[in-house]
Amino acid sequence: MIRLLSKYILKLWGWKLAGNFPAEKKFLIIAAPHTSNWDYVVGQLFYLSSGIDAKILIKKELFYFPLGCLLRALGGIPVDRQGKTDIVEDMIRQFEINDSFILTITPEGTRKKVSEWKTGFHRIAMGANVPVLPGFFDYKKKLVGTGSLFYLSGNLDADMLKIKRFYRNINPRYPEKFSTGDVD
Repeated sequence: MIRLLSKYILKLWGWKLAGNFPAEKKFLIIAAPHTSNWDYVVGQLFYLSSGIDAKILIKKELFYFPLGCLLRALGGIPVDRQGKTDIVEDMIRQFEINDSFILTITPEGTRKKVSEWKTGFHRIAMGANVPVLPGFFDYKKKLVGTGSLFYLSGNLDADMLKIKRFYRNINPRYPEKFSTGDVD
């Protein structure tokens, strides 16, 4: 019922779905570009309509009552972005102890424009030995979906370049807030 309702809402809003989720039971999803709170809503509806049970790292400030209860029920994991935490090690451990674990991270780490993406997703995927699935929201085409599964080489610069190239033609809700850097 939730799957059908989620698909219906996306269709009603004019969104189309693209790509497929892999058969693998463990992988990390990059959700980009992240320039709006609507990215979470559209992404969550995409997951629900696809039957995907993904966890998502979300800033801890949003976990107040009652919103925090809903976010946790939908797979939200609070992250303290100000303090020194072991979130990378914690997420690697979750991949190790769970038979199935799908984790979503926004590589920008914020909705504001940043010059460089955070590298935590790369460290988690490498440490847990899991592939990365690029997920996207294209507001111009009203398309939400995934690319192809990407196996990291271990070379951070080369991996980031390949991943950022995937996003160079994706249209965020607020283009002025998104940058893939100097990607040709």
